[in-house]
Amino acid sequence: MPHPLLDLAPLSAEHFAAIERQVASVMGTDADVIVMQGEALLPLEGCIRSAARPGSTALNVITGPYGQTFGGWLRDSGATVVDIEVPYDTSVSAETVRRALQEHPETELVSLVHAEAATGNTNAVAPVGAVVREHGALLMLDAVASVAAEPLHTDAWGVDLCVIGAQKAMGGPAGVSAVSVSARAWERIHANPGAPHRSYLSLLDWKERWINPGRIALPHAPAQLEMLALEACIRRIEETGGLDASIARHRATAAALRAGVEALTDQSAEGLRPYVTDARDAAPVATTLRAPDSLDARELVAAALAVAPSGSPAPPLAAGGGALGGEMIRVNHYGPDATPGTVVRVLSALAEALNAAGVRADLDAASTAAEAAWSGPEE
Repeated sequence: MPHPLLDLAPLSAEHFAAIERQVASVMGTDADVIVMQGEALLPLEGCIRSAARPGSTALNVITGPYGQTFGGWLRDSGATVVDIEVPYDTSVSAETVRRALQEHPETELVSLVHAEAATGNTNAVAPVGAVVREHGALLMLDAVASVAAEPLHTDAWGVDLCVIGAQKAMGGPAGVSAVSVSARAWERIHANPGAPHRSYLSLLDWKERWINPGRIALPHAPAQLEMLALEACIRRIEETGGLDASIARHRATAAALRAGVEALTDQSAEGLRPYVTDARDAAPVATTLRAPDSLDARELVAAALAVAPSGSPAPPLAAGGGALGGEMIRVNHYGPDATPGTVVRVLSALAEALNAAGVRADLDAASTAAEAAWSGPEE
């Protein structure tokens, strides 16, 4: 018996290329866009290993765990790495990047994460991009967590290598991702003897076998269901007001949750408060919270999830990763969870768990503050 998700006609090269054009529009670029057949770590590593020439110098901005990962790949590619490590409760400034480039004029590549969902911060790409372009280096941007949650203007910002994934704010699949490659980046990659070739990490293979011949024959069988899901999630964004509406919804959710948390408890060390101290540095895709000093964030999250009403969606709560596990709570309010209903569920669950742990939490005050801060479309 035919199954609509299994008995599908093969995805043609023409259809694949059409999806790439839709992705390019989402990314704000006229550069070459390649939809790669794997989670976003695939093109992220491919970009670094393609652009980081052995013996070169790379500037790596660390505002969270992904920046740390990039540093490892850069060193493994033979580059000398200059790390700019910024406290995870803030963002990097263009002036900090400028000073580092002045101290290391030989820098050829700068790697930056736009929004760190794991730490809840976001970096202003436009001013950093201007500094990097003035210096003459390439800028590689991880926009996996920011796309569709905040503006992404790849070409206007001077981004040479930009990677996105659909699994967060776009509300799409995790099994495909995309990378845009500027003409400057292609020149550097072609000149790099260490760039992957005949490899799943290779951007050059896509250039030679897919882009240069005119996108007429796919180099391998595509991940068909994931490609169709990617197309469907872009269509859903368009049908619900477009990127501007998606960005407004994510911003409103983040603002409402932050306001609610600030009103929920005393904003001292014994209360629950935003981890990212300045709202301007907070990512719209996820909000991180600092647990009361008297409580372990992992235990507080477990308690909040346990009190969530059965039959309703669980609040998107998680403890921070690694060394942050005991102090940080992460609220992943992206995609379908970027709604006022999510804010209510999160505040309600946290209030009950906090009160049970002996920390006074005022849900009425939090709900009122969140409602006043909401400025997005109605749920």
